[in-house]
Amino acid sequence: MGPGTGAELAALAKVVARQRAEMDRLRDLAATTAVVERAKGVVMAVTGCTPDAAQEELCRRAKDGDRTLLEQCWLTLASPLPATERPASPPAGPPPPPPPATDCPDSPAPSADELPATAPLPAQAPLPATGPPGVAGLWAATPAASTDAARVLGHIGRSLVRVDSPRELAECLLHQLRPEVRADAVMLYQGLPEGGLELIGHAGLDATLAAQWRHVPPLSGVPAFDALRTGEPRWLEDFATDRTRDLLIGQPPERWLSRVWLPMPVGGTDGVVLGVLRRPGGPFATHERKLLSAVARLCAGRLRAFDTPRDGSGEDGAAHGVQAVLDALPGAAILLTPLRTASGEVEDYRIDAATAEAVDVFGHTGRDMVGMRILESYPSVAGEPLWHGYLRALETGVPFEGEPFAYQDTVDDVPVTATYSVRAAPLAGGLLVSWLRHDPAERQEQRLADVQRLGNLGWATWNLITQESSWSAQAYAVLGRGPAQGPLPLERLPDLVLPEDAGALGRVIGELVHEARPFDVPFRMETAQGVRHLRMVAEAVTEPDGTPVEVHGFVQDLTAQRSAELALVESERAMLLQRGILQAERALAARLQHALLPLPSKPVRLAGLRVEVAYLPAQSGIHVGGDWFSAIELPDCDALFVVGDVAGHGIGAVATMAQLRFTAKGMVSTGSSLTGALARLNQLLLHSRDSQTTATMVLARYDPEEQVLTWAQAGHPPPLLVRDGEVRYLDRPGGMLLGASGAPVYGSAELRLEPGDRLLLYTDGLVERPDQGLDAGFARLAAAVRAHGSGESASLDALLATMLEEERRDDVCVLDIRMPLDDDVPDDVG
Repeated sequence: MGPGTGAELAALAKVVARQRAEMDRLRDLAATTAVVERAKGVVMAVTGCTPDAAQEELCRRAKDGDRTLLEQCWLTLASPLPATERPASPPAGPPPPPPPATDCPDSPAPSADELPATAPLPAQAPLPATGPPGVAGLWAATPAASTDAARVLGHIGRSLVRVDSPRELAECLLHQLRPEVRADAVMLYQGLPEGGLELIGHAGLDATLAAQWRHVPPLSGVPAFDALRTGEPRWLEDFATDRTRDLLIGQPPERWLSRVWLPMPVGGTDGVVLGVLRRPGGPFATHERKLLSAVARLCAGRLRAFDTPRDGSGEDGAAHGVQAVLDALPGAAILLTPLRTASGEVEDYRIDAATAEAVDVFGHTGRDMVGMRILESYPSVAGEPLWHGYLRALETGVPFEGEPFAYQDTVDDVPVTATYSVRAAPLAGGLLVSWLRHDPAERQEQRLADVQRLGNLGWATWNLITQESSWSAQAYAVLGRGPAQGPLPLERLPDLVLPEDAGALGRVIGELVHEARPFDVPFRMETAQGVRHLRMVAEAVTEPDGTPVEVHGFVQDLTAQRSAELALVESERAMLLQRGILQAERALAARLQHALLPLPSKPVRLAGLRVEVAYLPAQSGIHVGGDWFSAIELPDCDALFVVGDVAGHGIGAVATMAQLRFTAKGMVSTGSSLTGALARLNQLLLHSRDSQTTATMVLARYDPEEQVLTWAQAGHPPPLLVRDGEVRYLDRPGGMLLGASGAPVYGSAELRLEPGDRLLLYTDGLVERPDQGLDAGFARLAAAVRAHGSGESASLDALLATMLEEERRDDVCVLDIRMPLDDDVPDDVG
């Protein structure tokens, strides 16, 4: 040992002693600061005050109790403020800076009762980037699942704000993961220095099972050990195989048929492993695996933050200096401090300072934002353009200026949308981020202007004390006054209206000004465009003693609405008049028709045939139709049967019907053939006053000696014959409807009637329906006749009831002609 060696060793020993003392002092200072910060968090969580106010409250209590600050902090952590000092509503948690557009939903803010009584101010934990592929990488690799991942991780990140212990963390995870991955239990094990495991949090386990597995010695075959040792998840998805090679937790183990153990990168040498246990067996789905891996990394940051010390040195000290500068600056700006992994990769950002005017989408401002970590509350920020812009600004030193983007979230179940432009500039190893929330006030003003314009109304105010008035632009337009003329005093508004309405308006204005009585009154104005119908609604703002001091109101142009109402009234009046005329015409036509078509009260006998007649007027509309019939015995003892239908309704149709009915009877009675009668009736219609009228008709003449029915038709439905139970339509001879052509050709046909035969002549109202064609109507009539039989017991009324179940839109006329089997028929024509 050479000279001077002893002195050098002594000097070196002093240096080592000083360094050891300094390390002990810093360690004690860090522990003391952590206790102080946790106590401040308790005060802030209970009272809703700011960090500075919480510090002052702790100092005041320490002084009042003659205790040191550290003693007071320990007392506060052991017994927080009494419940009577809790605020009525919870304090708003500090939000992140304006996030980019994302589908990540928000979760409702916790109430005061949901906050743990001894919970410190929740420190936001980073979302670690360690471990492949990282949250950003996970979402970039699986874009289809990003929405669900962002939603679940967003809920968990927000819930972590209220978590204060591993036990609460386990309960939070079980609540969030139960619907997503069918989780039934969650366990958190921490590695011990001696090699064992300690259960630091659990949810879904009964107390007995948790106590049995609270400490696990370093045994082989324990999946939690394997995951912690290898750093890789252990997926236990085949229970039959897993129970033979692994020691499975559970009493019995088959209580959970599938489970997974995930290492959580919390740093240090001990480590934490997350277990998720499920009752259903089978493998985890791919999206479940990725979600659980991301959850493990997200919660690792919260575990690190439970006891993270915050001191006033280093970066925090610099942040305090920046905060002092930001306090004096206008606008919205925050200081972001990057949080890095051991490899230097940025895993999150913490807000360490904010201007007083900084406002996020939730309305939180200023220092309330300090302390938040971005990804923990908004995990969907990872991988977005804003996130990459922050990283480029840190790496290159070049400020980042992003394009405007819309951010959407939900606050109290109400969708909230805001548009931001963000700028990030490097500053002392961090980022100074400023943003602009685009014109929310201007949007509201534009919406108000649009409402006034579209509703054709404008607002106005009158100060009764200063005599000042203010009108919106639309109020000038409604009242026909130029903006250059300025608003009109309230008492002079009656000068603008018609004299007959001025008195009523002046009276209600006087009542409003003197008695604070609101009003809603219509009035009219004379303008260059004509009379305008307006409406004014106003109310007064009063002093406590009821004296009116200001009038608020709006005026609305109702001219278009009033014009429509007047036109509607006029239209209704015209409709009622027209309806009366039509009803009178119907009544007249009905009387004429009844006089021209007397209906027999019972079946009659004509030339040995039994004849029954039915005439049913239409049930819809107010017009009488032109259907008619004739059933008479001719001078030579033959019988004449006629069924016809004139197109149209009303008196004109009835008049044409009478003309055709009597003319046809007269011509056949005087010897005209059936086809000749039809030809002359066609010429009669063509040369009538209304040459556009058409009609259809069936003429039939029955010779009782030969028992032959000769018939002809003009565009009319064919007769229906029932013989021996067989129902068929007669083949129609040629013949065009009357009034359609100047030279029509009409043919005739003969039918020999046999005893028991039934022949139906009818108008188209019996078979026509709006929703089906004539062929379907004919088939329906044949089926109905077949169902009701063909003998004398077959009822015409029953047949009509079957055919006319629905409302009739046209008249129906039917001649039911039967050849009796005997002579038991009425012998009078009637």
